[in-house]
Amino acid sequence: MASGFFAILDDISALMDDVAVTSKIATQKTAGILGDDLAVNAEKATGFLSSREIPVLWAITKGSFINKLIILPIVFLLNWLYAPAINYVLILGGFYLAFEGVEKVIEFLFHRDKKGHEVIEEIVEDEKSSEEIEKAKVKSAITTDFILSIEIVIIALGTVLEESHPFITQILVTSLVAFIATVGVYGIVALIVRMDDAGFKLIKKSNDKGFFGRLGHFLVKALPVVIKILGVVGTIALIMVAGGIFLHRVEFFHGLFPTWPDVLKELTLGVVGGLAAVAVFTLGKKVYTLATRK
Repeated sequence: MASGFFAILDDISALMDDVAVTSKIATQKTAGILGDDLAVNAEKATGFLSSREIPVLWAITKGSFINKLIILPIVFLLNWLYAPAINYVLILGGFYLAFEGVEKVIEFLFHRDKKGHEVIEEIVEDEKSSEEIEKAKVKSAITTDFILSIEIVIIALGTVLEESHPFITQILVTSLVAFIATVGVYGIVALIVRMDDAGFKLIKKSNDKGFFGRLGHFLVKALPVVIKILGVVGTIALIMVAGGIFLHRVEFFHGLFPTWPDVLKELTLGVVGGLAAVAVFTLGKKVYTLATRK
């Protein structure tokens, strides 16, 4: 009886060792997309009132966990029933990411300055619907996280499939990497958005003197700069992730422009895919408007 018990413990220990080693490899392979995920979500989680930053970030984090809970069983099921379906889902998600990124670039390049009465109307509208705007931003962030989470889960699953690990190991490793992705990314984002608060506390505790006082002022002044940088990096990351999906998931693009570096290919494909998505969305919106007027 005792020998059977110790045999079970030995099996569990071997399984945990296998999970730990494979999780390390899977995490390394997802490091690139995790960096993009961080840039995108940090940009999405900023721009709110200081009092709303943590509640908004917590809402997005909860949404991210729910995303993982939805994605994990679906990905395992699709991989078992019809593995190519995962590619199609990712490609559709790539168009969504490309659309978001390119739409921001277009808005920045062709933004029209509003006239006086338009600014007043916008302010009144913002005051009336600040809660709705916040909910819309949170929803957008969770939707983007959903697409990025699919890619993270698929990369992690691909790692364990390459090594022909047992099904239980596949589940544990993929779930662990997904969990680490959410905690790690949104933990860092929380630190970024609270930089100014940390700075103010350092200034207060040091009586605005010495090294800690200077550090506090640096953190307060650095936050707006960091947010602007994250806005640019997050937009580029959206386009690059989308381009990477197109490059690696669409067979036609595999051998296209063989002399080009992958970074240039991903950027080009992301921009082209985004422009196509924006054109389709704009045309569809106009058709819908015309149809509803009749």
